[in-house]
Amino acid sequence: MQTTSLVERWNRWSRAHVGTVDAVLAGPIVLFAVAAALAVDESSPAVVVVALAVSVPLVWRRVYPVAAGGIVAVASYAHLAFLPELGPGTVIAVPVAVYSLAAYAPRWAANVALVAAAAGGAGAGARYLSPPDSRPLDVAVMAVLVAVFLGGIWAFGRVRGLRLREMTSLTERNRLLELERLKEAELAATQERTRIAREMHDIVAHSLTAIIAQADGGRYAAAQHPETAAEVLATISETGRGALTDMRSLLSVLREDSPREFTTTPGLGDLGALIDRMGDSGLDVTFTETGKPREISGGLGLSVYRIVQESLTNVLKHAGPNARADVTLDWHPDRLVVEIVDDGRGAAALVESRPGGQGLTGIDERARLHGGTAVCGPRARDGGYRVRVTLPA
Repeated sequence: MQTTSLVERWNRWSRAHVGTVDAVLAGPIVLFAVAAALAVDESSPAVVVVALAVSVPLVWRRVYPVAAGGIVAVASYAHLAFLPELGPGTVIAVPVAVYSLAAYAPRWAANVALVAAAAGGAGAGARYLSPPDSRPLDVAVMAVLVAVFLGGIWAFGRVRGLRLREMTSLTERNRLLELERLKEAELAATQERTRIAREMHDIVAHSLTAIIAQADGGRYAAAQHPETAAEVLATISETGRGALTDMRSLLSVLREDSPREFTTTPGLGDLGALIDRMGDSGLDVTFTETGKPREISGGLGLSVYRIVQESLTNVLKHAGPNARADVTLDWHPDRLVVEIVDDGRGAAALVESRPGGQGLTGIDERARLHGGTAVCGPRARDGGYRVRVTLPA
């Protein structure tokens, strides 16, 4: 594991410092080329100049592959035309330049490099590597061998270039897919907030309607029955506080002004009917309630209902045949814990046709709407899937 991490760090650093890496690798080649040129003929400056011309451009073999390869090619042909002996530095520098052109240069430059390398290699094989008294056939064979050798180097470089371009394409594709996934998740969250806002609007509207009705009744009863008016005021106060809490939650989400249906808003009291409907659909569901139940706001009750509904729907869709689910409401003094656990396929159900599904997003949004938390995921030991939501109550 540590070795993999070091390799990854080296790859990232080397990609970010291409010029530095190539300069360090080209340094020994330059020193060897100059030293070998001086050893061949230290009295001729042309030998040293050619050695520098074929080796120094390798510093920029990946940054400027066409320019570096062109300089090496010109220097190599000058070497072939004017120098009587083959420089050892050229033997190393030319294959490196051919490989670099094939791997990092555009296609047209790589194709030109192949032709130039084959022609120059054939000329070098015929002039420098064939004995003076060789037969024409032997000279031709040596020329072909050198040309084939450089052609093989070119082929390796071309494969490397194709691999690099493929990796670049895959990296860009992964980046675009990640952006698309984030946009889809953001859109799903926005749509879920919109749906929650519509439902919360109905709850707040119902509370305000009750307040207005109570206020009207209290106004008429105050003259003859003051004690009734006091009860009405207490009811208005309690209803107003609940409506204010729901309104604060409503303002934290987005709402779009589009037509909607005004229906009865479900809550905790409808969980039994929901579980019965799921049972009629073929799902084996058990419901358990622990602790001391108490009254909660309509908005919180709606969120609990939707969380259970969405979780059981996911069990029906993804858990597989013969799955069973357990729904638990655990009441604490300061919070309500809602847990839905099934014994279905668990992690295998995470594979969906499209990323960013709205089910789990909706559960998380509803939990955060009331200042709670949601934890969803496959169970490690017993299999299946667990949804656990903690809500302040």
